[in-house]
Amino acid sequence: MSVIENQAGPSHEEQSEMVTITSNAHKEDNWERDILNRLAFATLNEQRRHRRWRIFFIFLFFIYLFLIYFTVYQPEWNNLVAVDNELTSTGKHTALIEIDGVIATDTEASADKIVSGLKKAFEDKTTAGIILRINSPGGSPVQAGYINDEINRLRKQYPTIPIYAVITDICASGGYYIAAAADKIYADKASVVGSIGVLMNGFGFVQAMDKLGIERRLLTAGEHKGFLDPFSPMKPEDIDHIKNLLNDIHTQFINAVKTGRGERLKGADEDKLFSGLVWTGEQAVKLGLIDALGSAGYVAREIIKAEKIKDFTQKPNYLDRFAERLGTTIAETFSRQLQINNSTTIR
Repeated sequence: MSVIENQAGPSHEEQSEMVTITSNAHKEDNWERDILNRLAFATLNEQRRHRRWRIFFIFLFFIYLFLIYFTVYQPEWNNLVAVDNELTSTGKHTALIEIDGVIATDTEASADKIVSGLKKAFEDKTTAGIILRINSPGGSPVQAGYINDEINRLRKQYPTIPIYAVITDICASGGYYIAAAADKIYADKASVVGSIGVLMNGFGFVQAMDKLGIERRLLTAGEHKGFLDPFSPMKPEDIDHIKNLLNDIHTQFINAVKTGRGERLKGADEDKLFSGLVWTGEQAVKLGLIDALGSAGYVAREIIKAEKIKDFTQKPNYLDRFAERLGTTIAETFSRQLQINNSTTIR
């Protein structure tokens, strides 16, 4: 009988042991599940924090762009609105176009930008007169000549609108090439004026290469194709050719100045006047290079008789300016790495 009872089921001790084992197994399962839950929640919390920070920085970036926009554009917009409101009551304004810096295709003083501003100023029906405010050491003879030609063309097309050049710190070479096309030129007594000449500059490395034992390998199709190469010696016939080229451009410059200034240059020593020298504003009046001393405000108020000034200078927006500077920097870096360029400049 006892054998049969033992086979019928576990004893009390065995049952207790089984319960203990089951309880321990259940605790182990709960521990592992708890660890997994904690890891899952920690991962979710980290993702949420990452999303919050990302949204925060995106929001901060747009605030930054917003502040830049209002810093760059809002003052100009407010000025234009104020000027337009004043023009409504007064009727006429003086148009202003800034020519600031080197005159070249990739600068703020490029011919395209200056001419675009000139056209808009002449086409505006409330323009009483135009001021070209110049602060430039010169630049490309092509760009300066293009602006000079357009000023002469627009003066004939709009004969009732006078155009004046006002010099601030410096108006040299290509800057004066442009100023000469104006009806009259004004400057400060300490302004630097003149530099009617042309130059082409560069460097030669022939002797340095000889000392370093470097061999120059230049292949060309055309006898004089490589005559500006800084690593090859200059030939007398190449020098003569360049001098003739520079003299030709110089003659064009002189003719433009004589056409623009006319009899006002009478009595000046032309050999000295067109030698590339510069003078102060006071000296330039005596030489006939400028007409009188005066600022842009003076010309608008006393000469044009329209004191309110409206700016027609063509300016790129902030993003275009940033992209242009970035592209220019990259291009200049590659250019410096690959070669050294010679350039012709009116100075």
